[in-house]
Formats: sequence, structure tokens, C-alpha cells
Amino acid sequence: MKATVELMTRAGCHACAAAEHQLRTVLADYGIEPSVVDVDAAAEAGDPSLRAEYGDRVPVIVLDGDEHSYWEVDEPRLRADLDGRR
Repeated sequence: MKATVELMTRAGCHACAAAEHQLRTVLADYGIEPSVVDVDAAAEAGDPSLRAEYGDRVPVIVLDGDEHSYWEVDEPRLRADLDGRR
């Protein structure tokens, strides 16, 4: 079973763009495509919970529903966690 990976982000966030690029590079080795979730767009669509939870710490990586890391991709830890799910 493949892991699910979400990246919590917001428009105009340069750190988010860098994290998305790095995350996609790492996940390509595992055949995983991340879901990118704009916390502000989610709030405007009626779900303010993501912005309330992650908004001041984006980018945030969520692995299988649990917060994994924020502000940057912890690549060694992410790879170890993904290897453990294989």
C-alpha cells in the first residue's frame, strides 16, 4: 500500500514552492504523487480547519494523515519513513 503525502501550502509562498519541488523529487523515487493543498483556498471553500492548523507553519508535509515536517522537507527522515512503509 502506497503512502499518501500531502503538502499544505499557500499561494505566493516561496518556501512552499521550494518544498514542493524537493518533495516531488523525493517522492518520484517511490512512485508517489503528492496532493498539494492550499490552506487559504480550503478556508475560502468552507473548511477553515486546515488554515487554522497549518497556516502559520506552511509548508507542512502530512504523511498518511500525520504531520511529518514543516518549513522544509526533512529528506532523510521522509525517506526512512517511506522505506518503512514498503
